[in-house]
Amino acid sequence: MYDEDDLKIVDPDIEFDDPLDHIAPPGEAGEEPQYDPEEMLSLLNSSSAQQRMMAARAFCELEEPRAVSRLVELLKDSCPLVRVSAAYALGRNCTQEAIAPLIQQLSDWNGYVRKGIVWALGNSHTPEALEPLIDALRTDIPAVRLWAASALAQMTKVNYETVVAALPPIIEVMRRDPIAAVRSNCAWAIGELCRELPSNVVYATAIDALIETFAEDDDLGVREDARTAILNVGDPRGLQIIEELEQDGWF
Repeated sequence: MYDEDDLKIVDPDIEFDDPLDHIAPPGEAGEEPQYDPEEMLSLLNSSSAQQRMMAARAFCELEEPRAVSRLVELLKDSCPLVRVSAAYALGRNCTQEAIAPLIQQLSDWNGYVRKGIVWALGNSHTPEALEPLIDALRTDIPAVRLWAASALAQMTKVNYETVVAALPPIIEVMRRDPIAAVRSNCAWAIGELCRELPSNVVYATAIDALIETFAEDDDLGVREDARTAILNVGDPRGLQIIEELEQDGWF
């Protein structure tokens, strides 16, 4: 019988990184996958948790529609490492079939699993992911909140309405989150979203929030990330305020 103590993972409240963090988005993998799709499809049904995990991880690189239904089932596997691998694999193999199960599994007790699900939902580029990602950004553990901010930046690939809806909660978390890394990721995400907006009230509010963070955040790294976000957007008012503050020796 599978014993979770044999496959422990690091507490995500302490560590932000995990071995699957560095998976490239779909279409950006470097080398050709070295897996046999037929063999990996078979191993998804193995009685061994280790083999199910290995097969699910293979579909983090392989795009194979036939794997989706089984990967959805593995989101409820008894082994957390299988569940997190299935989540990342569904991020690679994004289909409408997987969206509702991924959202449902955001209640998983394991932080790494929830982080993988957040990555997959961001990668899905679907408006249905917006509210679950906002909830994760506001309420989850630091590692998941950090990734939820990055995932919400992907709303630029959905539509204008989702970009507008994503900005207020990201601004809110950038202003109040106790973890500097989360605030930094929010600043980056706001910059990404602003680049897709016309110069309107929503855009101006977001730029104001970045300027405020650059001028007032207690953490030097967060201020630097807010500054970088403004520079990347190229907002003239933001650039002028940065220049004035730097001339006054603020930064």
